[in-house]
Amino acid sequence: MKKVKRNGDFLTSMLLLAPYLLLFSLFIAIPVIIAIGLSFTYFDVINSPTFTGLSNYISLLTQDEIFLKYIIPNTFKYALIVGPGGCVLSFVLAWLVTQIQAVPRTILTLCLYMPSMVGPLMIQVVWKTVFSGDQRGILNSFLISRGWIDMPINFLLSPDYLLTIIIIVALWQAMGIGFLAMIAGILNVNEELYEAAYVDGMKNRFQEVIYITIPSMKPQMLFGAVMAIVSAFNTGWIGPALSGTNPTPEYAGNLILNHIEDYAYSRYEMGYAAAVSVVLLLMIAFFSKVAGALFTEKE
Repeated sequence: MKKVKRNGDFLTSMLLLAPYLLLFSLFIAIPVIIAIGLSFTYFDVINSPTFTGLSNYISLLTQDEIFLKYIIPNTFKYALIVGPGGCVLSFVLAWLVTQIQAVPRTILTLCLYMPSMVGPLMIQVVWKTVFSGDQRGILNSFLISRGWIDMPINFLLSPDYLLTIIIIVALWQAMGIGFLAMIAGILNVNEELYEAAYVDGMKNRFQEVIYITIPSMKPQMLFGAVMAIVSAFNTGWIGPALSGTNPTPEYAGNLILNHIEDYAYSRYEMGYAAAVSVVLLLMIAFFSKVAGALFTEKE
């Protein structure tokens, strides 16, 4: 009877998991497997894929000057600032939001979360106006009015400024689903822990955050960190949206995702683009593993 019951529980579990497994297979597992397979081929969309072994990876790591000189440095600079920076900023703002009453908290949370939902629209309306390359641009107008510059600076087409602007915009819209998870985690910390800590000698709010809040919400911190890392490596639309071109001027704002799009949709070298996407997948997996090691509870 126990064996029959276990079999029944297993079948029930599989039926409940079936929709998720189906969608996961169709939209994640199978495309990843296909991409890995295509990365070992030359495929121009028109002709059938031709097996080339490791030639795509060898070319990427030894012959692709654009990838080595611009894409990798840009991607790591962007990811190392926006990933950890976005995670820390999400936590700090989430903690500040939870210190106010429910109604203003809800309004402020919505305001902070909104840029992650309407980022492309806000870039066109707000950030292009701020960094416009003529005197009507808010930043140029401010600098000229103060006498700090004589002629407007074309920020969005200048290699000297473009990546910095992309990082600023990315941090501005970093309050996504990880931010909401952190708010939930902070609000659900047991209040008795704070009371006990103050009885034991805890003296201020900083110690409260370090010794009680963060250790009590490690699952939410892990989720927020992974989401920030994935978002940082998978965000490639900001540079082309700001500059209006892909590649961006002198590849100053090009990230690894832009390199994939360039080879896939402009040059139609799908095998090479697949190899770059596999490298991106490995990078995300590595940094997600690092985040897991930092925030997973040790047994």
